[in-house]
Amino acid sequence: MLILLTFCANGILSLTLTLTLTLSLSVFLLLQYLITHFSDFQLACLGSFFIHEGVFFLSGLPFIWLERAGWMSKYKIQAKNNSPAAQEKCIARLLLYHFGVNLPVMIFSYPVFTYMGMRSSLPLPSWKTILTQIIFYFILEDFIFYWGHRILHTKWLYKHVHSVHHEYATPFGLTSEYAHPAEILFLGFATIFGPAITGPHLITLWLWMVLRVLETVEAHCGYHFPWSLANFFPLYGGADFHDYHHRLLYTKSGNYSSTFTYMDR
Repeated sequence: MLILLTFCANGILSLTLTLTLTLSLSVFLLLQYLITHFSDFQLACLGSFFIHEGVFFLSGLPFIWLERAGWMSKYKIQAKNNSPAAQEKCIARLLLYHFGVNLPVMIFSYPVFTYMGMRSSLPLPSWKTILTQIIFYFILEDFIFYWGHRILHTKWLYKHVHSVHHEYATPFGLTSEYAHPAEILFLGFATIFGPAITGPHLITLWLWMVLRVLETVEAHCGYHFPWSLANFFPLYGGADFHDYHHRLLYTKSGNYSSTFTYMDR
């Protein structure tokens, strides 16, 4: 029995090592191609923008289809569905704000990131460095977002700014970034502040952006699945946690954090 367990453990270790090396080599070759054919500015600004758009819409659009088709309705948190017109309005406004707000922010913040040491050149940072920075970004972003979000729920700011985001009392994935331009700038600061002060490798920045987009889309998706992270990580908020925030009036809502739950307890 001990021999069998040892054999299985060695097999799992070998498989993990092989996958890690394969992934590292793939990332290395991809980055080598990118830095050979594109400038740092193109990668940091346009590359980041297109990665964001791809991940955001590919992860968010399926929830529109789920809602319209009625699939997996037993996992839907609210019974109410958004009308096709409301969904289309969200998409149109998102495209306008992504090109009119997000892209200019990426362009104008590029000098700050480079000044703080961001680079796209080889060698790649170690996985330990990447993981440490990503964890730091999640904790810092959640802290800043919590207090910024609470400020947006004061009466005047809610009425004139944050109420745009709350037009969708029944959120779906894409509503995660549906907001007033002032809010996009204000709460977007929470997302970019960590990378801005640490000057990470571009690969780390892209990974952080992908994970943050997936997290916020999941938090607004309107479904609580058996495989949702909140079922396995007690401090993770997830869709059920944030959906509660959208269902209540601004004066009574809680659950202000973006990712974790400990700030709201």
